[in-house]
Amino acid sequence: MNLLENIREGLRSIASNRLRTILTSAIIAIGITSLVGILTAIDGIQTSLSSSFEGLGANTFSITVEQQRGRFGGRTQMANKLITYREAVQFKRRFPYGATISVSSLISGASQIKYGSKKTNPNIQLYGIDENYLTVKNYKLASGRALNTTDMENSLNVAIIGSELAGALFGTTINPLNQIVRAQGVPFKVIGILEKKGSLTGAGDDRVIFIPIDNGRVLAADRSLSFNITASVASIGDQETAIGEARGTMRLVRRDVLGQPDSFRIERADQLAKDLEKTTDVLRVGGFVVGFITLLGAAIALMNIMLVSVTERTREIGIRKSLGATPRLIRLQFLIEAIVICLLGGIGGVILGLGIGNLISMVVSQGAGGFVVPWLWMGLGILICVAVGLFSGIYPAVRASRLDPIEALRYE
Repeated sequence: MNLLENIREGLRSIASNRLRTILTSAIIAIGITSLVGILTAIDGIQTSLSSSFEGLGANTFSITVEQQRGRFGGRTQMANKLITYREAVQFKRRFPYGATISVSSLISGASQIKYGSKKTNPNIQLYGIDENYLTVKNYKLASGRALNTTDMENSLNVAIIGSELAGALFGTTINPLNQIVRAQGVPFKVIGILEKKGSLTGAGDDRVIFIPIDNGRVLAADRSLSFNITASVASIGDQETAIGEARGTMRLVRRDVLGQPDSFRIERADQLAKDLEKTTDVLRVGGFVVGFITLLGAAIALMNIMLVSVTERTREIGIRKSLGATPRLIRLQFLIEAIVICLLGGIGGVILGLGIGNLISMVVSQGAGGFVVPWLWMGLGILICVAVGLFSGIYPAVRASRLDPIEALRYE
């Protein structure tokens, strides 16, 4: 019996046991689905996050303050004091390097916005911003206009709202522009609607309302606010110089003692993307481990089924050996069967994993991510299928090849 005929015999054996083949392939498909699905979902989420960071160009950086307290090295570390409005404005005036600078503050992270008798859940983020905020943060307007210097200088009660907030208050029948909404009891005229952005934190960028920063300070009353500073330089080549100037200027404004660490933190937009990539690499390793464990269980199940197949076909093996089949050809037939079954399950698992992974990614990213085709993980899945087939089929194949033909022929 030549090699080609042996391959045909293996395929005929698979075709003659369709139900067992389908069930066995399904076991492998589940394992591959978990592996490819998890890795595809992670890639899709990373793509969505990366596209969100693309809006903040590589030439953008922010100045914020760490507001956490804790114990480190047995000593209590106090949080740095907040960046005050005076410090933010002073920095904006004193910064010697050419850049577009925006000052903003989160007035409330759980506001309830009202329009007539309608009101939202108390989950709207209320920000006080200046006229540069939308440009620096790369927000796009679906309709209306942005805040301008006139709004700022006169502290006009005007607002820009997110797409989800507009939908919740006005639906599809009312034009939100020039309508009056109330935030913390104060009326604001809607002058702009933001384009839908989506967010992994639950569409947080679409549940926002922006008002002039001075109006926000009035709403905060006696509460202490922390002001964030975001700067965008003209060219990425100027960023390092600009960050150095920003650090020096902010230390002077904050009166940081010489030799002491900064009382603030400067974050680069591209650094956020790099941190994101490191995080997703860790998640990818975790996803691979989970998928590998699932596949290991599938491989053990396949080996068990192949052993049962050897027992069921003992008499057939005896007849083939009596007709001249060598142990090598017997081993090859069973290995071919195991590999083909794994490949059938692997192809189905890759398709399912691709669909499920992208579905998870779309749900988590609120539809912001695109359809991801991870060729690397798909190819890896197929290679793993072949490896699983060899791992699961080698022992049953060796056991079948070692059967004594006389004893095999007597088997009932």
